[in-house]
Amino acid sequence: MYKYWISVFLFLFTWGLHAQDTDFYKDYRVRWLEKAEANTPQLVFTQKAPLQTVKIVPDQQAFQGWKVEPASKENILSFYGNSFRDQTEIILDFGEHVTGYFSFSLAPIGTVADAPVRLKFTFGETPSEIMTPFDPFPGGLSRAWMQDETVTVMPLPSTTTIPRRVSFRYVKIELTAKPSYAFGFTSMYCNAGTSAATAVAPLPSGVDPMIRKIDETSLNTLKECMQTVFEDGPKRDQRLWIGDLYLQAMANYYSFKQIELTKRCLYLLAGLSHPNGYLHPCVYETPEPHGDSRLFLLEYALLYNVTLKDYLQATGDKETAGDLWVVAKKQLDIIHTYLQPDGLMDFKKANKEWWIHIDWKNNLYKEVSLHGVSVFALKNTYELAKLLGKEQEVSELPALIEKMTKAAYRRYYDKKTGFFTGLENKQISYASQIWMVLSGIASKKDARRALQNLSRSENVTTPGSPYLYHYYIQALIDAGLQKEAKEILTSYWGGMIEKGADTFWEVYDPGNDYLSPYNFHPLNSYCHAWSCTPLYFIRRYPEIFQH
Repeated sequence: MYKYWISVFLFLFTWGLHAQDTDFYKDYRVRWLEKAEANTPQLVFTQKAPLQTVKIVPDQQAFQGWKVEPASKENILSFYGNSFRDQTEIILDFGEHVTGYFSFSLAPIGTVADAPVRLKFTFGETPSEIMTPFDPFPGGLSRAWMQDETVTVMPLPSTTTIPRRVSFRYVKIELTAKPSYAFGFTSMYCNAGTSAATAVAPLPSGVDPMIRKIDETSLNTLKECMQTVFEDGPKRDQRLWIGDLYLQAMANYYSFKQIELTKRCLYLLAGLSHPNGYLHPCVYETPEPHGDSRLFLLEYALLYNVTLKDYLQATGDKETAGDLWVVAKKQLDIIHTYLQPDGLMDFKKANKEWWIHIDWKNNLYKEVSLHGVSVFALKNTYELAKLLGKEQEVSELPALIEKMTKAAYRRYYDKKTGFFTGLENKQISYASQIWMVLSGIASKKDARRALQNLSRSENVTTPGSPYLYHYYIQALIDAGLQKEAKEILTSYWGGMIEKGADTFWEVYDPGNDYLSPYNFHPLNSYCHAWSCTPLYFIRRYPEIFQH
């Protein structure tokens, strides 16, 4: 069946080339997609049942204004078999975040079912998703992402499985069409799936309890996102993004070690790339594998190279890395296209022609960050080339890196303040300093000064999401600020735990619980891939985080 879809994809792909002369990877695509299919993991399913009935009550001190309380002291088993006919609604707590397919069974009680039963189910990763009205819908993405489903059941008794995969901890059930007869639930469960099938060793005894909890929550986050690809979020967007893959893969090497999943993702991205050779930032598995021809995200394309280098270092799999070297090498053309004679990237032009993400942060000026990401990618690509014995194919890179490093110091660095800022916008941002450090452009002395001065300065643009916080932690470690790295990791991700997180969130601002890039906080993903990396830091650097 998969070969059929490969044929369909290639037919449509070739048909779409009529306006173009060539496909840069025409000799590779079929084989790459076949290798992606060969590394598809088996999902492991476990039946998860609700643990208790709860009520969610307003509380201005709680995260997003809602607090969960037990609804009854009775055992959850008392819920089954009792009549639901005269109830307006009930909220059930599964006790943990689950991703899968929700099933329930209904039966009449002491009589004949002479009419359908209609129920509305609302699934939520957080209490506020259950209690916040969805309509009129203010969100910037599709209303259909919201996890509410109306189900009509006929005949009874019967078992119904909602076709849509859901991702949740809480479910609210409302009776929207009351029958004349008594009926009740006889069973309810989620067939929860993940490809994270291996056990992960616990941290040593004596580790700080909050660090241990952060590690456990990171593992839960990664596990839920590990499906047949590394998904960015099991609720939304349910697809493979390069930026998330880069972070998930490094966390996976220190936890579940599902190497085939990383390999599959690398091949899928290559096989579904644009005919010009550039990578799409995300790809879809269904109804057939395909990329999104509308999207190009500059730094994500470059981070593919870093992900491939990390994969080779973690696995020693030179065959795969060598097979995909042509993809990594091609992404370097992006940098060459925008590199100016003075050694700086042409930010204005690149920003017009590409989506440049860096972070979910309004008004973030990204010129310096783009330059840093570019040098970071060049260094990692050259390291990849050396590991493969192909450094002669990119022999220009060391001189290019040196030129771009000197240009950044000459044009971006302010010796008086110790900060790197853009040419036309002197915004001081965490992002700019972080990428100057990670790229190795900033000397260790200047890196320490810049990072330490951020918290002491006014009008600084702070990170807007866990995505940039990951890079902030790594920058602190690279600059030798180990104590600060542990403090920031503990306070930021620990802050989510203190607000009730059992998986880590796509967006988190300690000062604004309602922050959303989509203008509606229930649309946010509350189990998100790019938030899972504390486990990487905790396990990669035990001398910093486990003592």
